[in-house]
Amino acid sequence: MKRGWLILLVCLLTVNIGRGQVMPTDSLTYLALGDSYTVGRNVATAQTFPYQLVKRLNAKGFKTASPALIAQNGWRTDEILKNLNDNKVSKQYNFVTLLIGVNNQYQQKNIDDYRTQFAQLLDSAIVYAGGVAKHVIVISIPDWGVTPFANGRNLQKIATEIDAYNQINKDAAKAAGATYVNITGLSRDIAEDQETLSMDKLHPSGKAYRWWVDKIFPAVKSALKK
Repeated sequence: MKRGWLILLVCLLTVNIGRGQVMPTDSLTYLALGDSYTVGRNVATAQTFPYQLVKRLNAKGFKTASPALIAQNGWRTDEILKNLNDNKVSKQYNFVTLLIGVNNQYQQKNIDDYRTQFAQLLDSAIVYAGGVAKHVIVISIPDWGVTPFANGRNLQKIATEIDAYNQINKDAAKAAGATYVNITGLSRDIAEDQETLSMDKLHPSGKAYRWWVDKIFPAVKSALKK
């Protein structure tokens, strides 16, 4: 009799799996799209925000595989678009982060080009997230004008331009139904703490990235529940 119940239980589990239920052993998959803020500069890989985010997710019960990164130091929106066009992403992910645009601003590229190209990137990110817009987390551009690297430059101009770029990516995220996380204010608030910068005095340190994750993690958690 006991053996009969065991067989029945196995059959029921098999039926449930066949209906598409996710087994607890499955890991969430994550793709991070961006530039040096995503890949990290002068900081250990484990301390970058994608890896700290995965560590936080795992610690909070969201079993997550190591992140896949399509990010490179210096990339603008047109350059990451070219990479994605040249190297098609065939896999789908449970969620995607997108942080791009600081090099457009730094190199004084046409902001209208950013608007068009960011929208294209966001569309692609949604496809990579299985068509679920909420599972794309758009992250605002930090203000590099508050770092020592910007000494001697027009800091107000930098801040104003960063805000303009962020208004574009925020509006695009809202229109698409994507999730948006603003870390720009945080980048300005922590500017006095030199421990939040890597040795180049421009890019975030592991400490700064940890504070970023304090903001990004709740957004990812909320998005994954929808």
